[in-house]
Amino acid sequence: MESVSRHATSGICRRCLSSALSNSSYSRTTRPLSQLASPSPQLTSHRSGPRMRAKLAPPKTLSTSSVKRSLSLFGRKAEVAQQDAHDSARAQRVLRSDDLFHSFTHSPIPEIRQRAAFIRQHAYCPHPDHRMTRAPIDPGQTPVSSGNVAAAHVDFECPDCGIPVYCSEQHWADDYEAHLQICDTLRQINEDEHDLRSGRFFPEFEYAGPQMEEAVVNMTNWDTFLYTREFEAINADRSMRQVTRLLTYPLTIGSILHELSPYNIRKGGRLTPEGLKSLSALRYTLHPPRTGGGVGIQGLRPEAPPVRLFILGARAESSLPRNVWVQLAHLFPRGKFHLIFIGPESMANRDDEFPLPPRTASNPFGAIVEDRVWPTMKISTIVDYYHTLHKTGHFYPYDPYFDCFVMFHPGLGHPASSHDWAETVPLLLETKAPILVTGYTQHDMERDIAWVNKTCHGEFDMLMEPGENIFRSLRWDLNDLDPQDISCGNWGVWAFRGKRYEATRKEDE
Repeated sequence: MESVSRHATSGICRRCLSSALSNSSYSRTTRPLSQLASPSPQLTSHRSGPRMRAKLAPPKTLSTSSVKRSLSLFGRKAEVAQQDAHDSARAQRVLRSDDLFHSFTHSPIPEIRQRAAFIRQHAYCPHPDHRMTRAPIDPGQTPVSSGNVAAAHVDFECPDCGIPVYCSEQHWADDYEAHLQICDTLRQINEDEHDLRSGRFFPEFEYAGPQMEEAVVNMTNWDTFLYTREFEAINADRSMRQVTRLLTYPLTIGSILHELSPYNIRKGGRLTPEGLKSLSALRYTLHPPRTGGGVGIQGLRPEAPPVRLFILGARAESSLPRNVWVQLAHLFPRGKFHLIFIGPESMANRDDEFPLPPRTASNPFGAIVEDRVWPTMKISTIVDYYHTLHKTGHFYPYDPYFDCFVMFHPGLGHPASSHDWAETVPLLLETKAPILVTGYTQHDMERDIAWVNKTCHGEFDMLMEPGENIFRSLRWDLNDLDPQDISCGNWGVWAFRGKRYEATRKEDE
């Protein structure tokens, strides 16, 4: 059949073939990648970090293997469509792969020049001669600054990393030894930002399609996962950093809930006995046994309701392209999901959808419902605080077999955001459902755990010991309010839930 297809297309000119492919249902939709994973400096805050500017509508993609195996009149349409995408990207290319390092201030990319201006207006020089302007990032560090010179905004760009870091060249030279600790990472951030806006073709954003149940997924690390999920080979470190920046959100959840999870109760697996109980309930729901059901009347079988994932304090993750979240559905072929993004910032970077739906009797909280994301996945977004919804009983009843809470970088213990969670966390413990929490850094994670211990001491069980997330983002991010503060998405992960008291009966003597 392949030879017949080649002969059938040999007499068609390239322009006609490209036109036919553009109308074909198998053609891929290419989106500007700078909108998928680029942070927005104007929206950077002390706890949210750099945000990703992403559009809501998912590209209509098929798995690479299914496209390659498709048999039709245009047997080589996948290769031609990919070549056309390469040609269009080459025509719009701004930077070459060997020309990605540029000064932020004099960058050829307007967005990066605006970001440099934002950093100059808000970030302060970290030289010790200046008065202290912030608390140390790590409690074990010495004070950031202890001098008597007035604080000054950064103005001098390091020639090695190209990012404004000090107020003057003299202060940069005096404190050069301390700057060397993060200079290489800042340069990597610089090049990754320019790479996103270089206009090149991004094959790493062509995600894999549905997974065959007979093909086992290996979740040992990023490399084994991408290989067993039949992603296109990613041979460059920079491409790996770009793709993990987005996939870290669904994979962090999937790696914990999957039956082949790398987190287990064995030594070093970090799962506690209570965690095994909670996650076993969810895994039982997400991996249902085969029942022999079918599409006919005789094949009707009772099915479990979808697992509800409440993503609280949602920010950048709510605006991810939907084909990124669909990767979570591909990990559980027979499971069903209902993702519920909740938080006052859950509509950030989704300006195309405003104004929000009106609050009516049938939709009391003005939820935005997307029920066509995937046959087994539904997404709802509610711009409100969770404790407000909880008190109304809108999601009642809660079941540990079907409910799970997720908080990406919530800042539970941060002085500027802990008050937002003071009313929410005790209500979460009442549900007895597992709560997955991630952190930007080890200090950020430990600060959240200390706050929960202080606020709800004795009322929660630890499900997973804190530690580095296997599926963390490999790309580092820069806090525009403080260039010394670098972190990566979902660096660490831990889990807890409300304590369950086992009732025992005392036998009469």
